[in-house]
Amino acid sequence: MEFVAKSESTRQFIVESTSGLFNKKGYAGTALSDLIEATKLSKGSIYGNFENKEAVAIAAFDYNLSQVKQLIQAKVSQFPGYKEKLFAHAQVYHSFEQTPFPEGGCPLMNAGVEADDTNEVLREKAADGIMSWMSNLATLIEKGMATNVFRPDTNSNETATTIIALIEGGLMMSKVTRSSGMMDSIVSVIGELIERISNPNESY
Repeated sequence: MEFVAKSESTRQFIVESTSGLFNKKGYAGTALSDLIEATKLSKGSIYGNFENKEAVAIAAFDYNLSQVKQLIQAKVSQFPGYKEKLFAHAQVYHSFEQTPFPEGGCPLMNAGVEADDTNEVLREKAADGIMSWMSNLATLIEKGMATNVFRPDTNSNETATTIIALIEGGLMMSKVTRSSGMMDSIVSVIGELIERISNPNESY
């Protein structure tokens, strides 16, 4: 029998109220008591709108990821050219501590690290998020290649993968060392990578 939430507005309230908890403490580290404290709702109210804690965690992940996508899209939309749009994906993470990301940072990194061996559903969600991001970057690069902004021999998938690996790796290093400057250095490296795949007659 399919689970049906009692109230979509209450369900959304629960998601927004607990999204930071799951992103900071993780699925395993977030207890039902934490959800009750964050929402000020009873166990019955929470489980009347979600089948179990995992369902809340998945919805919270989706919400956090949507917030990050909105931040990236808002930044990308500020620029007209393909080089600038591609670099904008990295610029979102520049001076990471000052960026209005979801509480706890990047949900892809957080969920991916935690769920690798513990939660297959969440791992798949994180994997889908990564693959979607890679696809978007590769498409952007291919559009730039078609308009001679990027070199014709550029491997779009490889470049997209490298950019994401640099961003996510930089986030992890910045978080562990608590140094936003480290992430800023990674962003500069991504800028250099974009320059290397660009046609010589093009400029930022």
